[in-house]
Amino acid sequence: MAIRCLSPPFSLPSTTVRPSLPDHCGFSNIFLSHTPQLCRKTLASKGSNQPSRNGRRSIAAREEDPVIRSLGKTMVSAEKDRIFTEVATDADDDADYGVVSIHHVGVLCENLERSLAFYKDLLGLEINEARPHDKLPYRGAWLWVGSEMIHLMELPNPDPLTGRPEHGGRDRHACIAIRDVMKLKAIFDKAGISYTLSRSGRPAIFARDPDGNALEFTQV
Repeated sequence: MAIRCLSPPFSLPSTTVRPSLPDHCGFSNIFLSHTPQLCRKTLASKGSNQPSRNGRRSIAAREEDPVIRSLGKTMVSAEKDRIFTEVATDADDDADYGVVSIHHVGVLCENLERSLAFYKDLLGLEINEARPHDKLPYRGAWLWVGSEMIHLMELPNPDPLTGRPEHGGRDRHACIAIRDVMKLKAIFDKAGISYTLSRSGRPAIFARDPDGNALEFTQV
């Protein structure tokens, strides 16, 4: 009788194969060669499933034992879950390209001076003089909004200026966080600027610049 042991009973492999993808259909192939093996007895005689002379069942018979089979499947499932988790974690790390914040919002305008009268003179936004203007093939200005900016660009506007929603909250818009909505409302009233208040009741006011671009000002 010869005894051949492929690996210690119920031991996990020392190394694992990392799948290139979180496989939905090929996991069985990946683990086929790494499933913990039982020590097998290669019996010279027939009837290997019969009890041996010492009264114990043969290895082949014990492999048919539902408890042993269940344990083996549980171990393989756990190993598969571990590798799948590693692959998913690596994928998440690869997708993290380092978002920091919104750097600026580009706003089209027909006349730069008219837009500056609204954004700079009325709203009080300061021009970022460090941003170059002469390197672009159109006129423009960079205005500070906290640590971010609005970039006014004097370019033709491909969007229709008529037929826009009355309430800027139902149109595409940029939102600026402010400290006092009621004070800005008074500024708009004095300047004759049309506006709408938030429909949800929160402290926010919506207005449009001279080119119809919608702006939200929300109190924080």
